[in-house]
Amino acid sequence: MFNSLYARVAALSTSPWAEPALAGVAFAESSFFPVPPDLLLAPMALAQPRRAWRFAFIATVASVLGGMVGYAIGAFLYNTVGQWLVNLYGYHDKVEALKQTYATWGWLVILVKGATPIPYKLITITSGALGYNFPLFVALSVLTRGVRFFLVAGALQWFGDPLRAAMGRNFAVFVGAMVALVVAGFVIAIRAF
Repeated sequence: MFNSLYARVAALSTSPWAEPALAGVAFAESSFFPVPPDLLLAPMALAQPRRAWRFAFIATVASVLGGMVGYAIGAFLYNTVGQWLVNLYGYHDKVEALKQTYATWGWLVILVKGATPIPYKLITITSGALGYNFPLFVALSVLTRGVRFFLVAGALQWFGDPLRAAMGRNFAVFVGAMVALVVAGFVIAIRAF
């Protein structure tokens, strides 16, 4: 099953749909979708190492644009869509603590949380709900998301050959590790706030 999934992801990574798929997942992950773009970025960068930087750029731009949508959800739709998303991920009780933290350390929260497996959508929605300085939010998002995706692309380009071989043999482990990171991010976010 995982070999088939790996074959599909590898095929997607070289198809004309690769970049739009990466952009779509990165955009959605920053505002409402729970799956990180790294699941596409990694196989794409491994399949086409010369384009790894381009893929990181696409993921960064799409993620920041999705973060702007998350911000808008928080700013304009928090009482409906925003609360529903926060409740869906089990963070409703944590928002008050996050609001207090934002009052003093908002810039640091955005920088740190944007580079970790903690769901970035929580940060984008909360930033909008609290009316955090929008230009500063965008600048911090570009920085933190860019660092994250460019580090992933750089590591994959640098260690590409051994990782490509390992991923081909053990794609189930890779998917399991990514799922574990997502789950760990949710658990950390629940406990951290």
